Amino acid sequence: MDAADLQISSALLAAKPAAKPAMAKNEAEATKAAKDFEALFVNEFLGAMFEGVQTDGPFGGGPGEAIFRSMMLDQYSKTIASQGGFGLSDAVKRQLLAAQENAK
Repeated sequence: MDAADLQISSALLAAKPAAKPAMAKNEAEATKAAKDFEALFVNEFLGAMFEGVQTDGPFGGGPGEAIFRSMMLDQYSKTIASQGGFGLSDAVKRQLLAAQENAK
């Protein structure tokens, strides 16, 4: 093996690690987008579930409760999605990564 072969080999080895962080970044972004999408889906699901619950009455919170309920449901949905949710985020992540591969 001569010096030119060693230079080419070292150049190839130096170029390989640069591709992995970009893929890891895309995968991390896809994971975050999938979790956010699932949280939004769960939020809509919970919103429909709580739609019929009245806030008035002797211990009701009135209009303030309606405002804070949306914030509570937002946190519930984020917590549910971060702990596995309905399993929707895995499928969404796979589709996002497949779409990125097909776009290349």
